[in-house]
Amino acid sequence: MLVDHFRPQSFNGIDDIVVVGGGLAGLFCALKLAPRPVTVLTAAPIGQGSSSAWAQGGIAAAMSTEDTFGKHLADTLSAGAGIVDTKMAKLMVEEGPDRILDLLSYGVPFDRDLEGHLMLSREAAHSERRIVRVKGDTAGKAIMEALIAAVRNTPSIRIMEGHVVEEILTEGRFVTGVISRPDGGRSKKRVAFAARAIVLSSGGIGHLYAVTTNPVQAQGAGLGMAARAGALIADAEFVQFHPTALAVAKDPAPLATEALRGEGAVLVNSAGHRFMTDLHKDAELAPRDIVARGVFAEVQAGRGAFLDCRTAIGAHFADAFPTVHAACLAAGIDPVKDLIPVVPAAHYHMGGVLTDADGRTSIDGLWAAGEVASTGVHGANRLASNSLLEAVVFAGRIADSIKGMLPESRLHQWAGQAGENDDLYTEADSPAMGELRRLMYAHAGVIRNREGLATLISAIRMMETDNGRVRFGNILASAKLIATAAWQRLESRGGHFRADYPHAEENFRHRTYTSLAEADRIAAEVTLSETVSA
Repeated sequence: MLVDHFRPQSFNGIDDIVVVGGGLAGLFCALKLAPRPVTVLTAAPIGQGSSSAWAQGGIAAAMSTEDTFGKHLADTLSAGAGIVDTKMAKLMVEEGPDRILDLLSYGVPFDRDLEGHLMLSREAAHSERRIVRVKGDTAGKAIMEALIAAVRNTPSIRIMEGHVVEEILTEGRFVTGVISRPDGGRSKKRVAFAARAIVLSSGGIGHLYAVTTNPVQAQGAGLGMAARAGALIADAEFVQFHPTALAVAKDPAPLATEALRGEGAVLVNSAGHRFMTDLHKDAELAPRDIVARGVFAEVQAGRGAFLDCRTAIGAHFADAFPTVHAACLAAGIDPVKDLIPVVPAAHYHMGGVLTDADGRTSIDGLWAAGEVASTGVHGANRLASNSLLEAVVFAGRIADSIKGMLPESRLHQWAGQAGENDDLYTEADSPAMGELRRLMYAHAGVIRNREGLATLISAIRMMETDNGRVRFGNILASAKLIATAAWQRLESRGGHFRADYPHAEENFRHRTYTSLAEADRIAAEVTLSETVSA
């Protein structure tokens, strides 16, 4: 159902700035744009359908006296496997503490000690304790609740819930607006919103995979929509799999936060062997891609993988990690006494719409922030809890950029009808969507190879031939961008692992940039070459 919140008189006919998505990046940007009128379009009710609200670990920022910007930058560069944009990452870590203070001003109840200092935790690949959390594992939920309350008290922000945005409109190299489908995407009618500035903060691509920690709205539709409008895409091949999603046959899979391992939980197989000590000097606290492959190998071998929290956390589990505790109990697991079965799950996309330091894309008037964007700060493998930091830092910079470039509001006609069709939204997978997700997890997942990627690319092209729906076309575009980028990178680096090219190669030590037209060309060549060889 469409909900139009607090439509004040100042909004009469103004759609100057449209924010697509109601997660952390979108809401933070809208708040920073105040008192400029902003319309925020969200597919789900505000606070739902966003990966931000599900984030358990927290936000990484150099806030302690022992920590420095240099240490945080060094950890980010190390995790990124050689292709982090150093200037962008430096900017992010240096602006991080100020954005934490912004969040505190909006009412986020970060954990504090008895003296009132922020409590800081450590996660994998961080050299210092720098994760700002809320009640152990509820940071995302608490941050979103605080921002939603702030947004509701900001009269310049209008939230339009239940609007599934399907197209970005352009004239030449400029954006002119978006087309959305109201009533949660179930309306046959479509609505056009005119805009001079669009902030795309539509989230990630995790739900393109059969096993994921992401909400159903994270199907890559925003990425595909931007690519179809002509935006350049960067680093699409790099998908991070969280090593420890609960293997309890739920979709999405509940997340067992990395903070559990930060507090001493270990990974074992069904024989009780702590297998990560065989694979990396940091064992369970190795970079996520290494831990994910270690877990995946145990699962594929039939030995299973399990988190053992009994000794390190034990009786304190419910108080320290209430979200994970509740998910375990719901699945019939008592983490105080039982091992927790885990499996790697698609979790975060390092790639996305290419942006500069102010969040500007290659299309004039289109900015991007959050997981849909690729700023270059994550490189080939995101450092834990840097994603929420990236979202607020660059969302704030986008607000400054828009205010500088669009100094005055301009009147536009209020949202008008944009035709209708039967391409209605449903959260349940269609047969085609279910098959796409299965193929993506099997062939563009934790481990990839030439044969599997060729199978996937050919299947995507076949689905495109049979598809007549705008939104599924956006989703297929994202899948094709990921698959063709993975096909082109003949090495293993960070979140991208090719079993047929298992080592990093110096000539691939760079970011990748592509367009949908280039992905189409590669896909056609792959399909032709595989057909000829068969």
